[in-house]
Amino acid sequence: MAQGKDVTPEEAQRTAFGTAGAGLQGMPAPRLASPGDPASAAVDAQHVAERAAEALFARDMASRMLGFRVAGVKPGYARLTMIVRPDMVNGHRICHGGLIFTLADSAFAASCNSYDESTVAAAASIDFLAPAFEGDELSAEASELWRSGRSGLYEITVTNQRGERIALFRGRSHRVGGSVTAG
Repeated sequence: MAQGKDVTPEEAQRTAFGTAGAGLQGMPAPRLASPGDPASAAVDAQHVAERAAEALFARDMASRMLGFRVAGVKPGYARLTMIVRPDMVNGHRICHGGLIFTLADSAFAASCNSYDESTVAAAASIDFLAPAFEGDELSAEASELWRSGRSGLYEITVTNQRGERIALFRGRSHRVGGSVTAG
């Protein structure tokens, strides 16, 4: 997204998810299953996760402004990527830690909302392991560790394009009720 350019919500959604209506970038369209098909529940859960991520990020102006892209989502899992731009580098010429936290937090949000149940962060912490630099492509991979009742625990690993660990993030979620896709 060009810096300083006003974009419509539709343009921003295409930026975050590829061509409008095509689903998540790099993700195949879900196959249709019949109600008696054993794979039907898995296909339905995948479809719910994709729809929830699209709805969540359609309203997430901060993640879109930072250039985050949803690279993959499934129930309890999400992977987001970003390129470290010149305006994301701090006085030490490394990516600002707050932006790495924000990438991990957005992956956390996508993973814990993947069941189409509105869920927010109750707590989060991060350990920075190595610096990221301008031009690096960072990937935040969020995985559900535990989910019960209204609570969940998620672990997010942030890596660079060489697979080197940049940060480890842990988030505790709280389900607040309602549907992500209902708005």
